[in-house]
Amino acid sequence: MFTSIKKAGFVLAIAAGLSGAAFSAQAAENYKLDPTHTSVIFIVNHLGFSNFQGRFGGTSGELTLDRENPAASSATISIDLTQVDSGFEGLDNHMKTADFLNVEQSPTATFKSTSVEMTGDKTATITGDLTLLGQTKPLVLDVTLTGEGDHPMTGDHVLGFGATGTVTRSEYGMNYLVPAVSDEVELQISAEFLKQK
Repeated sequence: MFTSIKKAGFVLAIAAGLSGAAFSAQAAENYKLDPTHTSVIFIVNHLGFSNFQGRFGGTSGELTLDRENPAASSATISIDLTQVDSGFEGLDNHMKTADFLNVEQSPTATFKSTSVEMTGDKTATITGDLTLLGQTKPLVLDVTLTGEGDHPMTGDHVLGFGATGTVTRSEYGMNYLVPAVSDEVELQISAEFLKQK
C-alpha cells in the first residue's frame, strides 16, 4: 500500500500545510483536512530554561493529489490563530495581542504548497508559502506518510501525515522578547485527510 503512494503521497502541507490505494491513470484526487484528527504543535525555547509547547485548533484545508505527476499536486491549509492553546488562559490572551499573533488584525495563518520533492518511499520535502501577520514567506516542511487506508468506522479513504518545520517569527514582524523567547518556532504537525467522493 505504501509503495503505491511512493511517487505522490506527500502533498501536505500543513502543516501541516501542511497532502488512494493503488496508482491509476485517473484524474487527480481531492481530499479535505479532518480537523478532529489534526494537531498543530508549536515549540519555543523560554529563557533558555525549557522548550515550551502549545497548540493551535481550528484547522481546515484541502489537498489535490495527482499520483502520476506529484508536481501537479497542491495543498492549502488554514489555521485559526484565535484558537491558540498554551494550557493557560492568561498566556493565551497575551499571545493573541499585537505582541505576538495580533489576532484582531490577522486571525488566520495560511500555508499554500508550491513544490514537492520525494526524499524516500514514505518521505518528502514540501515547500510552500506561509502567510502570517500579513507577511508571506517560504516555509519548508519535512513530511512523512504515517498511514493510508479506509477508515474502519466511516469507510472514508484516509491519508495520514506527520510534518515538521521551523518558522523564524521575527521575519513576520513578531519581535517581542526575541531572543529570550526563541526567534525560531518549531512546528510539529499530525494530520488526516479524507478523500472526497
